[in-house]
Amino acid sequence: MFCSEMAGMLTDIAVWREPWNRLYQMHGEYICNSLMAGSWADRSPLHDAAFQGRLLTLKTLIAQGFNVNIMTIDRMSPLHDACLGGHVACAKVLLENGANVNSVTVDGITPLYNACCSGSAACVNVLLEYGSIPQPDGQLASPVYEATKRGHRECMELLLANGVNIDLEIPQTGTPLYVACTFQRTDCVKKLLQLGANVHKGRLQDTPLHAAARKSSAKVVEMLIDYGADVKSRNSEGNRPVEVCAPNTAVERALLLREGPTALTQLCRLCIRQCLGRLRLHKLSSLDLPDRLKEFLLYR
Repeated sequence: MFCSEMAGMLTDIAVWREPWNRLYQMHGEYICNSLMAGSWADRSPLHDAAFQGRLLTLKTLIAQGFNVNIMTIDRMSPLHDACLGGHVACAKVLLENGANVNSVTVDGITPLYNACCSGSAACVNVLLEYGSIPQPDGQLASPVYEATKRGHRECMELLLANGVNIDLEIPQTGTPLYVACTFQRTDCVKKLLQLGANVHKGRLQDTPLHAAARKSSAKVVEMLIDYGADVKSRNSEGNRPVEVCAPNTAVERALLLREGPTALTQLCRLCIRQCLGRLRLHKLSSLDLPDRLKEFLLYR
């Protein structure tokens, strides 16, 4: 009888943990650090409903008087869980009932960071509507870093559109463009360059081109050079991008080919874009110029 009871209990635990295991497979290291360290036992039914996206259960629990800002030992709120699971309907219900949109865990994680981790642009949008701070204090984890690192371009764009500095340099990670190059997120690199990100600014003296060369990403290397990256720039160790890439690769060939004089057409394009400035690049398409010239200036 004892064995059968124990087997039943183990089965219940396995069923309860199953959704957590699924999310762990998606966000391994973060989940390990932020959810599983000492917070299993003190998770409330509200946390569980929010994390699994069970909207009706969530509403019922709130109606029964559960505090929407109830915290685990690690200060994880139900809103953190809803955003980590990408459940925008649950996040919105919690916010409508007074959830703290800028609550912070012991690890410096905000709900906005979790929404960027899951890649839910809908969650990011609703959090911003309710007053989430797009770029928290420097001591807290950076949402734009997480969105860019994971290649969640839409989340990244929403943050940039809501006041996050496109050239924000975090000492440990660098600028968003540097992060995108480091993790080879081509779509994010392209969008950041289109929006006017500083192609020379990376992490300290290491440029985005150094990061792309180091990762052997030929497509990103060529894109950066087209937007004006300096192939002769040197990092803190005195190395040029060609000196940090793997030998006999497409990246090395691309860098060596671009070490000569820059084409006049390219110089003109860079000069015009620089004169316009980042904040006016979006007006290029409305200039009274031939379509082919506008397409050239817009890299289309």
